[in-house]
Amino acid sequence: MEKVLSGIRSTGHLHLGNYFGALKNYIKMQNEYDCFFFIADLHSLTTHPHPADLHSGVRTILAEYLAAGLDPEKSALFVQSDVPEVCELYVLLNMIAYKGELERTTSFKEKVRKQEDNVNAGLLTYPVLMAADILVHRANKVPVGKDQEQHLEIARTLARRFNNLYGVNLFPEPQAFNFGDDLVKVPGLDGSGKMGKSEGNGIYLFDDEKTIYKKVMKAVTDSGPTTPNSEMSEPVKNIFTLLKIVSTADTVNYFTEAYNNCTIRYGDLKKQLAEDICKHTLPIRERIEEIYNDTDYLGKVARSGRDKARESAALTMKEVRAAVGIKSF
Repeated sequence: MEKVLSGIRSTGHLHLGNYFGALKNYIKMQNEYDCFFFIADLHSLTTHPHPADLHSGVRTILAEYLAAGLDPEKSALFVQSDVPEVCELYVLLNMIAYKGELERTTSFKEKVRKQEDNVNAGLLTYPVLMAADILVHRANKVPVGKDQEQHLEIARTLARRFNNLYGVNLFPEPQAFNFGDDLVKVPGLDGSGKMGKSEGNGIYLFDDEKTIYKKVMKAVTDSGPTTPNSEMSEPVKNIFTLLKIVSTADTVNYFTEAYNNCTIRYGDLKKQLAEDICKHTLPIRERIEEIYNDTDYLGKVARSGRDKARESAALTMKEVRAAVGIKSF
């Protein structure tokens, strides 16, 4: 059975982009693939979170994963730092990753621009740690959004480079994977770009009804169409993209027709969007609260996932050490 791996940083809450872009597919994948889902607490250290917040974030994301429908009986659901083999492979892959190629990654250049006072080595080698996450389990498929395709290409590059350098056929080249023709990109509410934690433009699975309505009603639009069948501005396209994700086809057609004949009222559109988002997220929110408070269950899930992940990773690292020439006396 092919292996699938995916992870998410342990800061903040899961948002609609995580849920519709990945989690709904993860739930389907559990029955078809050997799945590894992890909480990337090591990745989050690039932003230097407070120690108490780090663990709290892990607990939050674990509860939200479970509330959204991931089944620990079917998949390995674990915390990244519970698998030390990831760090060992990260070190070894750094020896064959080069400064120039890492500096050229779009995500690194964006971070340098946005946080020039915190350009740490972890940001530069972020794609290498991501590659270690994937390759330590020899995953064949990785569900990623468009913004992560470049990182996945680096994982393939490092897999090929390791295999060629040491004359082995150890690592498969992981491929992007989703259930449609295109990789999913859920837009934010600020009129541009994707929905994300760092952008502050997201709706979270833990948001209550009042918060969701408030966020949606503040979403960026424009002054409205003035000629029939005119091209939508980027902010309005984003609203309609979200509507297509959470609403029925009839609802989408109704507002599309209203836009095309210049009778659309953006307030009505946003109210409908907020209502339809709530239908998806509020039942999940109730489950999140219940699971988050069950520390015994969360601990059981994390330990079980750790054991499954370490068993997989240990088999890989045994072969990696042999290939590199690392031996115990």
